Amino acid sequence: MSVKSVMLAASAVIALTAPVSAQTKVPVGHLADYSGATSDVGVPFGQGVADALAYINKTGGVGGSQMGVETFDYGYQVPRAISQYKKWSGRDKVVAIQGWGTADTEALITFIAKDEIPYFSGSYAGQLTDPNGSGEKSTKAAPFNFFYGPSYSDSLRAMLQWAAEDWKTKGGSGKPKYVHMGANHPYPNAPKEAGEELAKELGFDVLPAVQFALTPGDYTAQCLTLKDSGANYAYLGNTAGSNISVLRACDTVGAKVQFMGNVWGMDENAMKAAGKAADGVVFPVRTGAVWGGEAPGMQIVKEVSKISDATGNAYRPVHYMSGICSAFYMKESMEWAAKNGGISGAKIKQGMYQKKDWVPAGLEGVCVPSTWTPDDHRGTTTVAIYRAKVSGATEASVDELVKAGTIKLEKVTSIDLPRKKEWLGW
Repeated sequence: MSVKSVMLAASAVIALTAPVSAQTKVPVGHLADYSGATSDVGVPFGQGVADALAYINKTGGVGGSQMGVETFDYGYQVPRAISQYKKWSGRDKVVAIQGWGTADTEALITFIAKDEIPYFSGSYAGQLTDPNGSGEKSTKAAPFNFFYGPSYSDSLRAMLQWAAEDWKTKGGSGKPKYVHMGANHPYPNAPKEAGEELAKELGFDVLPAVQFALTPGDYTAQCLTLKDSGANYAYLGNTAGSNISVLRACDTVGAKVQFMGNVWGMDENAMKAAGKAADGVVFPVRTGAVWGGEAPGMQIVKEVSKISDATGNAYRPVHYMSGICSAFYMKESMEWAAKNGGISGAKIKQGMYQKKDWVPAGLEGVCVPSTWTPDDHRGTTTVAIYRAKVSGATEASVDELVKAGTIKLEKVTSIDLPRKKEWLGW
């Protein structure tokens, strides 16, 4: 898909700080990667956001108003994201944005704070969690940044705690070896320091990082390095597309490593693509249920899915469902704003602080209870860890493979991390 702007509804030009009337469409931006280096996971997440926003409009909108949503595919290119942001914040006067990548989200922190535009990103970088810049290792305050799910750093911290116990359970002798893998890029690097520091505290030998690009390729050399190093646990910091290449190459050369994927590093589509090479990978899942699971909120999820799949037959991976949650948290904070002075960026931000252990209405069992405060934008520090299970050939569709039990997501554990002040902002 080429880079393009898709208008889901016309944006209205209004003053950013002025309340939005019921007759005026509320302008909202949606930045997505449908064609760039992270489009393998950007497409399902972006579709979940887009479908949810369209469903919200279809079922009454927010505070009596329809949203005027513009979805823009920026191809994972930071300059395009910044250019589009300037349009949205200038001419269009959006009141909120559903965003995407780490590099572009971090580049916009200061802009969105100055313009008072709440930014709900697909980046879960720990650097976005400190609204006041008070953390010991915070680089800057991020008062208008929000995201749904545990941060990359907290997810890695939880997986390392699991790995330390896994090593003991398996009867491992000596110190286990841990290695960080991924591109030299803000996204995979976001939790690197946090992971390596905790790994040392937990008794791991931390090996030199192994780099591989965000795009698929031949990573035989990296896997031979991994094999020769004797690594026991490896964190895959990239999205699923390039991780698939690594998993296949490491399977071929016989590198026996317990891989731990980041939240974008594995899903049902990747399990199909990687086949048996994906078997055993553990990774965090943000929702309380996966597609086909039982939860009261799955009824609304299925209705949302029909926005882009009228048949109701499409299989939706974990990222699609997380996109829905992100959109619905924004929707409810906008509704609070409408009732408390009018929909504006500052009021939407305030709306994010109104509830504790918050689940959007109707999405019980799907969206994990989350709490944001003026001093802490870590919505949750609970990390659900799942294992990818692949038991046979994966030539069939994802839906057929799941129904046959050939691929499945197996919950391993859920870890509640302490909300340490020293972990805020990194």
